[in-house]
Amino acid sequence: MAMVSKMQADQQDLAALLNRVVQESLQFFAGLEERPVAAQAKTEAVESLPSDGRGGLQALERFQQLYAKKLSASAGPRYLGFVTGGATPASIAGDWLVSVYDQNLSGISDSIAGYVELETIAMLRELFLLPDDFSGAFVSGATMANFVGLAQARQWAARKQGVDVANDGLYQLPPLKIASGAPHSSIYKSLSMLGIGRKSMHLIPCQPNREAIDIAALRAFLEEHRNEPCVVVANAGTVNTVDYDDLAAIARLKSDYAFWLHVDAAFGGFAACSPRFSHLVNGLEHADSITIDAHKWLNVPYDSAMQFTRHKSLQVDVFQNNAAYLGSAIAQPEFAHLTPENSRRFRALPAWFSLQAYGRAGYKEIVESNAEVARLLGEKIAGSDSFELLAPVRLNVVCFSLKRKTRAEESLTMNDITRFLGQLSRDGRVFMTPTNYQGSPAIRAAFSNWRTVGQDVDVIWQALCDSFAEYSREG
Repeated sequence: MAMVSKMQADQQDLAALLNRVVQESLQFFAGLEERPVAAQAKTEAVESLPSDGRGGLQALERFQQLYAKKLSASAGPRYLGFVTGGATPASIAGDWLVSVYDQNLSGISDSIAGYVELETIAMLRELFLLPDDFSGAFVSGATMANFVGLAQARQWAARKQGVDVANDGLYQLPPLKIASGAPHSSIYKSLSMLGIGRKSMHLIPCQPNREAIDIAALRAFLEEHRNEPCVVVANAGTVNTVDYDDLAAIARLKSDYAFWLHVDAAFGGFAACSPRFSHLVNGLEHADSITIDAHKWLNVPYDSAMQFTRHKSLQVDVFQNNAAYLGSAIAQPEFAHLTPENSRRFRALPAWFSLQAYGRAGYKEIVESNAEVARLLGEKIAGSDSFELLAPVRLNVVCFSLKRKTRAEESLTMNDITRFLGQLSRDGRVFMTPTNYQGSPAIRAAFSNWRTVGQDVDVIWQALCDSFAEYSREG
């Protein structure tokens, strides 16, 4: 049977194929509790390209046979590595329809899909308590959102020096000064991609035993570089301890100094959803550009994030694509003229579904519930003989380490942390990732999944204790 005929046959029997996909999906969700949270991947023999193809049903069966059972339960309640949300039921429905509708979101002229993205951005502005002068667009993740924000900052700084860097390049400019207290690694990656360079980052001292920038030290830096346009990268939720820079205090410095304020609020921006935590993002409305991730606390499928800006014209300067078929970058810039990608999938739809389905109250519940389970785990660690808490549990991340009971004279190494986490992963009940906090090897437990409840903390704690006992026996 010719390949086209097999495609036609699949189309004619599409209901059967999609029903089988639904069955596989329901089986996956039903088995999340039994599936290892971090699957130990083993190298498989590479499948050769079929000469004629198997058809859709046979391809699905082959995938189930080879790979489906070996995927991890990262969608489940005890995947605490990185900051990974679990897709809400409504967002899954929206994500499936993204593939069904297969819209090209490079513009807004040929489909209502573009207006759905604009509407979704407007709802997210409300969720994050941002004023209407912020525009936004979906990108693939926080790294790309940081890239978009810093690209605008680069354009702004160059203009201050009489250069249109988007057209003329960086080479006639002195190095751009970037200042931050505890920047995420994606900031360095963005600086590299933008040609600004990782070494342009000036690390400003943080407050004692904090990851929040020292405002007096930042003021001194800005005073030293008063005659140069600078970029300040502020944090609204650091990855190790969910610490927040004083955004309002940083914004007040703008009255004395010229700088671009980019706020990396990848998951910490969601503090705005809760009256208990919204004070943490006071001043966010004064940012020039903002990064917020969607596949973290918005709990939509990978890959999805939002970038917000108060300087849309600068964004167009950087990302406009001078092709007649893409339309006018000035009259109608959405979306190919605002983001690095010309080809864009309908990323807004899962977010639209989830926001419509659960509203502000739903996201308030997720944030406060995740903060509560993080607090519970932090309490267990603080009272433990095996582990020690390295920082206060401020929101949804617990930063801790191992106690050395029998070899106190030896300092803990990253190899110790890696060995322990390897044992924890093999246990299969929970997954966490290593980090380095204030020069010490550490462990992060990041809670951002809507499924996680108090009972999961009991399972997590037992897994930690069992793994520590095994780790100790191994020496």
